[in-house]
Amino acid sequence: MSLSDTPAPLDHDAGQDGPTAALAEPTRKVTARWVTGLVLVNVGINAAFFGPINVLIGQQAISIDAPNKEAILSLVTACGAAVSLVANPLFGALSDRTTSRFGRRTPWVLAGAVLGTAALLAMSGAASVALMVLFWCLLQLGANAAYAAITAAVPDRVPVKQRGGVGGLAAMGQTLGILTGAVFGAVVAGNFMVGYWLCAAALLLSVLPYLFHRNDPVLPRGARPVFRLKAFARSFWISPRLYPDFGWAWFTRFLVNVGNQLTIVYLLFFLRDILKHESPETGVLVLTGIYAVMVMVTAVVAGPWSDRVGRRKPFVIGSSATIAMAGLILAFFPVWPGALAGAAVLGIGFGAYLAVDFALLTQVLPKAVDRGKDMGVINVANSLPQVVAPALAFVAVRYAGGYVSLFITAAVIGLLGAVFVVKIKSVR
Repeated sequence: MSLSDTPAPLDHDAGQDGPTAALAEPTRKVTARWVTGLVLVNVGINAAFFGPINVLIGQQAISIDAPNKEAILSLVTACGAAVSLVANPLFGALSDRTTSRFGRRTPWVLAGAVLGTAALLAMSGAASVALMVLFWCLLQLGANAAYAAITAAVPDRVPVKQRGGVGGLAAMGQTLGILTGAVFGAVVAGNFMVGYWLCAAALLLSVLPYLFHRNDPVLPRGARPVFRLKAFARSFWISPRLYPDFGWAWFTRFLVNVGNQLTIVYLLFFLRDILKHESPETGVLVLTGIYAVMVMVTAVVAGPWSDRVGRRKPFVIGSSATIAMAGLILAFFPVWPGALAGAAVLGIGFGAYLAVDFALLTQVLPKAVDRGKDMGVINVANSLPQVVAPALAFVAVRYAGGYVSLFITAAVIGLLGAVFVVKIKSVR
């Protein structure tokens, strides 16, 4: 595996099978087999993330120090998210500069999955908060390496006119992963150790079909940059003045994800302490199932629809507003039927958002040679809310009015994300 920094000139006339295929704008539609591999990787990564976040870490926190369970959950998830802030763009940039014969992205998918699997197995035996933090950070390191690489593979391989549809299927994979994690949390009946083992198996097995499908374009050694540490470090700053559409796309994604995270971060505790659900873990599974079904339906409909009409922003604005509406439902109807309705509305909005906003993001990337790094920077807008949201949620629940305040804050922030999408000019 070789790494680099300063790019060679692009040959824009080269086809996808030419010597600079790794850097060319893709024109050939990807196959169903390739998309299936992409979807499965998303399933595994999201099962590894959300099984612990939604259920297992909370159960583990209760077993260690039940009175301080909210603080432990917030600490563990915030520290892991802080690692992901660095890991995602870093591994994206490293994959941009990889000249392995297996391609730029594949080695990082494999290495990340192996590290993430080992971290989940270690997490299952963590008997202190410090060990929970350590192993969760290692999971974030590995899973984000794989996620950075698989995300960058989309603008590498998928033509613009197919990205809404592929984005919808990738969103379906993410949702299946979240649902899988919730199933693991429910079926282990409080035995979080077994839950972590199941998440580890899902992560490792999910990457195999993608790894065995050998069509990751190879970056020729002559096209790789010379590594200069200062230039490499500076490359992670993408000026919103020079690239305003990229800046607005990043900011709006950040806001919508903060709103979404605020809605779900304390879901287990909301069911347990406010709704007095007789089985909170089962409740999480039911709500996640409803959410998942709606996400998959709207993602696979909205993504191709945006491809056909050639417009992204109306879908993104509408779906962002729908996500915010889910927070208001939970705030003003804190009963089990309200939770069911909130989960459905959240799924409707987030499915369309995941599919279409992803396609929009791939169209505002500054340079083809930096797709992995730039998508990694975009993915910070997914990770940073995992740092911000738990802290905001803790303050809202403990000191600022409880869960009503929490869900109203989520709705307001999500609505701001919808408003600022109009600032993006290069995409309709």
